[in-house]
Amino acid sequence: MNKKAQHAKPGVIIMAVILVTILVIGMLFAMPLYRVWQKGQQGKSELKQAEWNRQIAIEEAKAELESAKLKKQADIIRAEGVAEANKIIAESLSAQYIQWRWVEGLHDGSSEVIYVPTEANLPILEATRNLGD
Repeated sequence: MNKKAQHAKPGVIIMAVILVTILVIGMLFAMPLYRVWQKGQQGKSELKQAEWNRQIAIEEAKAELESAKLKKQADIIRAEGVAEANKIIAESLSAQYIQWRWVEGLHDGSSEVIYVPTEANLPILEATRNLGD
């Protein structure tokens, strides 16, 4: 039996060597094909990622556009309010009212300096000197 076991060993070793050789040769042929397939999958993945990035950029641009439109509307409404307020003030102002406010301002006792132009274009600084007496 020992002889049969010894004869079986070289056969098994030869089969193992042949099998390993076939596997190595198969790997040598399969590796380039696998690399091509892997690069194709990587390219598909990058393309999909680029499509997602493009879609995200489009959605962000749409959101910015909508925001700009709403800001524009808010600015228009604000400007209309200011224009209406200015119109109301302009319609309610009269020369008598402005003169009355000026006289009231003189009576409150605050020390305001009023410059009156003269012929030499120099202000009269002595106009309020005797007001305190």
